[in-house]
Amino acid sequence: MLRDITLGQYYPVQSPIHRLDPRVKITATLLFIVELFIVNNFIGFAICAGVLAACVIVSRVPLGFIMRGLKPIILILLFTFLLNIFMVDGRVIWTIGPLKVTMEGVITAVFMAIRLILLIIGSSLLTLTTTPIRLTDGIERLLSPFERIGLPAHDIAMMMSIALRFIPTLLDETDKIMKAQQARGADFESGNIVRRAKSLVPILIPLFVSAFRIAQDLAMAMESRCYRGGKGRTRLHEMRFHKADVISMILLLAFLAVVIVERILVPSDI
Repeated sequence: MLRDITLGQYYPVQSPIHRLDPRVKITATLLFIVELFIVNNFIGFAICAGVLAACVIVSRVPLGFIMRGLKPIILILLFTFLLNIFMVDGRVIWTIGPLKVTMEGVITAVFMAIRLILLIIGSSLLTLTTTPIRLTDGIERLLSPFERIGLPAHDIAMMMSIALRFIPTLLDETDKIMKAQQARGADFESGNIVRRAKSLVPILIPLFVSAFRIAQDLAMAMESRCYRGGKGRTRLHEMRFHKADVISMILLLAFLAVVIVERILVPSDI
């Protein structure tokens, strides 16, 4: 389960999506998230899913590898689905004791599930096609205009990049600790929810110790390389917009316009 989390991982392959400027990909991801919350009917979700599927095909990242990232959120999907089914008022289509299932609740639950699935896949595609260094540079360049009002763009970009980069590292550490505890007789599978939650306590303490050790090693490595923040920092490869980046931005704006027009013209399904 832990190894199924794809957010924060990079999939090395040559593709047009990988070669795009990171600023374009970050902007596209943010706009895609906004578009998912603009959409209010199934036609809009079909358009978003079609565009996302096309991006996945062009990125050459295996679909099975991307879909693995949905396994850890299955419980969240089920909880959200059931919560919306029973809590939304409307036309009652089924009664289970004191609980009532409504048509509006079913539609809302399906909406939330689709939105969450597309959100996870779209966000994972950003990190799967962008190296941590380029992701940091892209975030820093996008935030650089706000430095005039005192926003530490480089520090924020560095923290976000390190956080994404160490998600897989901490997951690997967690997996190693769990296997070590299981080898000593620990049981994480049996029992009710409370018992299983208590069985995770022996994992948390060594995990925190390992996380602090990794952070200390990283800080020492940065200090030994005379890291002093972004002031005066140079880059081996300067980011420049190319023809493919400009075309991608035009297509991105066209996609946003289609979603807005679709929301205005097509009635809501909720």
